[in-house]
Amino acid sequence: MMRQAIRTLRHRKSGFIATFVAVVFGTAIVMACGGLLETGIRSNVEPQRLAGTALVVTGKQSHLRPGEEDATPLPERVGVPVDALAKIRSTEGVSSAIGDYTFPAVGPSVAEGHNWSSASLAPYHLSTGHAPRSGQVVVSSGKPGDRVNLIINGDPKIFTVSGIAPTATGNAFFSDHDAAQLVRNPERFADVGVLVAPGTNLDDVKDRLKAIDSNLTVREGIDRGLAEHPDAESHKTALIAVAGSFGGIATMTMMFVVASTLALAAQHREREFALLRGIGTTPGQVRRMILGEALMVSLPAVAVGVIPGTFLGRFLFDQLSTHGVASSVIEFSQGWIPFAAGAGAAVLAAIGAGLIAARKSAKIRPVEALVEASLQRKWFSWMRLLFGLLFLGGGLALLIVTATVMTGPLAASTAGPSILCWAIGVALLGPFWTKAVLAFWRWPVQALTRVNGRLAIRNLSARSVAMSAAVMPVMLAVGISTANLYMQTTQVHASSEAFTRDLRADAVLVSDAGLSPALLQQVRAVPGVASASAYVRSIGAVDDPRKAPFDEDGAPVIGVDAQGADGTAPVRLTNGSLAGLTGSTVAIPDYMATKTGRGVGSEITMTLGDGTPVKLRVVATFAAERGYETITMPASLVAAHTTDGLTKQILVRAAPGADVRPGLAKLAAAHPTVQVADRSTLVAANAEDLQTQAWVNYMLVGMLIAYTAVSVVNTLVSSTLRRRREFALQRLTGSTRLQVLRMLWTETTLVTLAGVTLGTAVALACLLPFSAKVSTSALPTGPLWIYGVIVAAATILTFGSTLLPATTTLRHAPTQPSYND
Repeated sequence: MMRQAIRTLRHRKSGFIATFVAVVFGTAIVMACGGLLETGIRSNVEPQRLAGTALVVTGKQSHLRPGEEDATPLPERVGVPVDALAKIRSTEGVSSAIGDYTFPAVGPSVAEGHNWSSASLAPYHLSTGHAPRSGQVVVSSGKPGDRVNLIINGDPKIFTVSGIAPTATGNAFFSDHDAAQLVRNPERFADVGVLVAPGTNLDDVKDRLKAIDSNLTVREGIDRGLAEHPDAESHKTALIAVAGSFGGIATMTMMFVVASTLALAAQHREREFALLRGIGTTPGQVRRMILGEALMVSLPAVAVGVIPGTFLGRFLFDQLSTHGVASSVIEFSQGWIPFAAGAGAAVLAAIGAGLIAARKSAKIRPVEALVEASLQRKWFSWMRLLFGLLFLGGGLALLIVTATVMTGPLAASTAGPSILCWAIGVALLGPFWTKAVLAFWRWPVQALTRVNGRLAIRNLSARSVAMSAAVMPVMLAVGISTANLYMQTTQVHASSEAFTRDLRADAVLVSDAGLSPALLQQVRAVPGVASASAYVRSIGAVDDPRKAPFDEDGAPVIGVDAQGADGTAPVRLTNGSLAGLTGSTVAIPDYMATKTGRGVGSEITMTLGDGTPVKLRVVATFAAERGYETITMPASLVAAHTTDGLTKQILVRAAPGADVRPGLAKLAAAHPTVQVADRSTLVAANAEDLQTQAWVNYMLVGMLIAYTAVSVVNTLVSSTLRRRREFALQRLTGSTRLQVLRMLWTETTLVTLAGVTLGTAVALACLLPFSAKVSTSALPTGPLWIYGVIVAAATILTFGSTLLPATTTLRHAPTQPSYND
């Protein structure tokens, strides 16, 4: 039967090209996602500034809250307590240990400042000059004696170049005394580089260092680079989440497309299988032939798919790092595991589809098979019904959870997977849903098209099972793309509305290099300024034993200055006042106060972004949209526990009728790197993470849309070519080529309408509960042109995949033999 399978492939090339293409692209997509996942898990960052160390000690970048099993990632650099340095040096096997101060120092070719003693950790060597003394600095270019102006903690400072270290690009080294004065928190090193004695077992030294303090992390090898780039650690979780969630959806979509494509190819050959059974072929021989064909198509396709999969994985990683989802310093990794995942999923899909097709074709009696092949009426099976109802039940369960349990942006975690459940459930019961939708559209189409419409509707009624195979890919493309795109637009709009509803600032001063504390007082003195406040953002963890309305990803924290009722803080107070927001105090959302029983005057315990535990007294409560709650604390407290320790924004509120922009612009001109912007800058900054996530989803969903488009084209072209005998009979009975094309035009219109209708219904089943939870309306938010483009693309694909092969077929004489039928 393998010899027969090879002959079948030779003479039915067009029937297997569709499966080959589906497997190639499916393998590439799954392999690319696997590469992203492996990259996130490994998070390999080549050490540079710490390359001369054997081990690097850092703070633990996670915090386990009381009663929780999953640790909360800490977004700010935790650091190592200065008093731990002596303990590290005295550890058996350690020959030397050097603490590293790291702080922003912005200037020509400079981004970071360090203490000179840490230069030996690279190691960096002077090509000229000498080590820095007080008021001096070592940089990578220039010459000794030059004067350089660096922005440190928002203030410009002038230093004299004492020496040049050519390899220390982007770094400036100060004397140890100056570095301790310039760093915001001199009580903590950013990290500690450890050198060990020759012949010492590193694993033993690591164990001894970990025993010093459970809040310390010891890194070796390639992991030392993570100490230089703590943002890479936080990006690791995001990259794994994106790759895992999308990879799962892509894998399920790929398996569904490959299985449906191969099953359709087998379905179109039921007459051939019937004839084989009629001449004495056993069911086992038919099964072996079908499985052999599936393997002979899928295995070469997998080998071809590896090539685009490698390039696609690298392309996706570059795009994710460019847009801030992944860290650009992480090395892209794509080993044999992603290949095995992509190849395995594709081959399993092909084998599974082959087994299903073989089971049906092998068990049916020859006479029944001939009738089934010509009319193709049977579609029902208990297995298909069971899985169809299971997927629909899963979609319904996720809908209920989204509508009743989830809040705000968290609704996406259940609404997203629901779309795939709905789509697969509808596809498995496709003939039923196709008949139901066509029953609705048949009358208006027939009224508009008359004779051609009646003929098309009769064809569809007789071939409803086969037609559902053409409708389902259109439904899948429209449903997945509509749901995912409008989920993003709705969530971004809801987040912006929740923020702007309480935003009271008229202008904002911004600087990536940091704003000087003295600048705030100068802003308040500008004529027309009613209120001004520093504004800092971070993430912390609520350690209150009573459950707070924040998940394991932490609680968003904003820092503002103490202010009265006319202040700029973006909150709607319901109790208390922000006038006392100083020291260890906090303002919390009403919902959190109700749920934890902590009102004004009570205390809550938090762990700030750098791992520092604090007890905070509640001075106010405020209204907040569910799912968009934040915690408000003094700006100085929040800034002191961020990685750079900087205040990068000052909110300004103008007095009624006053124009403060000219005065602010004049003030900003006197301070390098400071710019004046309007409130839209704040809105954009608040939605930056969501915009990034939206862009990523647009890109990834675009890949799925393109892949489902392949399924649409494969299915419709195959279905159209299969009807060549039918077209020939119509022409022999008097129909002209134009009349046949008109009939096909009407049929394609009905297929498009049915696919778009079902796809829209599937998308709404996901979007309606999601929109109701993230915004004030149950209707999704977003431009209508997105839906218009989706429908237009589906229409063009459907008509092109049907009419182009039909036109080519109709060029031949109806009496010409068709050997592939």
